[in-house]
Amino acid sequence: MNLKRLLLVLPVLLLVGCSTPCFTHLTPTLQPRNADNLYPVEVAFNSDQQSLRWDSIKAYVMVNGQPLEMRPVPIVKNRWEGLVPVPPSANKVSYRFKFDYLFNSFGKDPQPDSAWSPIYTMKIVQP
Repeated sequence: MNLKRLLLVLPVLLLVGCSTPCFTHLTPTLQPRNADNLYPVEVAFNSDQQSLRWDSIKAYVMVNGQPLEMRPVPIVKNRWEGLVPVPPSANKVSYRFKFDYLFNSFGKDPQPDSAWSPIYTMKIVQP
């Protein structure tokens, strides 16, 4: 591609931007052991993908391959919370977040997609 063509395409590339989902992990990495063995997790999910249908989002925390449904945090936009079970014999748990959603597609019905967070680890300590 010659320089003239690149200069013509560059403004379009700059306007498109990045549509990669962004996860903000809001859970402490250390939690004191509790009697019910359920530990709260929270995440903020953002994306600049303009075609994403925010009303279609289903959020999950994945523990040992099992999806556990999360719920939106009341009043706070783009944040979800859930509970992670940790057996009394375990002193840590690894988990990740999964967001299923629809996005608008030209000339088609809304299409499904998913975004996965990195893997996080929570350590359980004796109070």
